[in-house]
Amino acid sequence: MSVELLDGATIVSFVEDEVAFNGSIHDRISNLDTNHDGFLSYSEIMKEFQSMRVFETHFGLDVKRDPDELAHVYHSFFEKFDHDANGAVDLEEFKMETKRMMLAMANGLGFLPVQMLLEEDSFLKKAVEREAMKINA
Repeated sequence: MSVELLDGATIVSFVEDEVAFNGSIHDRISNLDTNHDGFLSYSEIMKEFQSMRVFETHFGLDVKRDPDELAHVYHSFFEKFDHDANGAVDLEEFKMETKRMMLAMANGLGFLPVQMLLEEDSFLKKAVEREAMKINA
């Protein structure tokens, strides 16, 4: 993990760069697709959601959540990604939903930079690295 400066424009620029964004999407789905069938099953995508521990923590502290509530939330997440409701998330669905979420984050951040702790292989970290490369070029 690393602490980085990030603003909405950095995220938007990354998402609009089709080569960088699509490459990152392809890499992520390849890593998540453990059976290599080209689709993400519920269990494959749940590992990613659960690794983020968004609902299991509150400001970094572990919080005991109702397992049924967590299952419902994760199922709702999966449904957001599975646009055609066929029980699997393909590359295009994953890309569209990730793009939508990243643009929502960019909108929420606005134009003032903030410091964030970012996972090394996260989409946000990739956006920051892309921006740094543009500045250094």
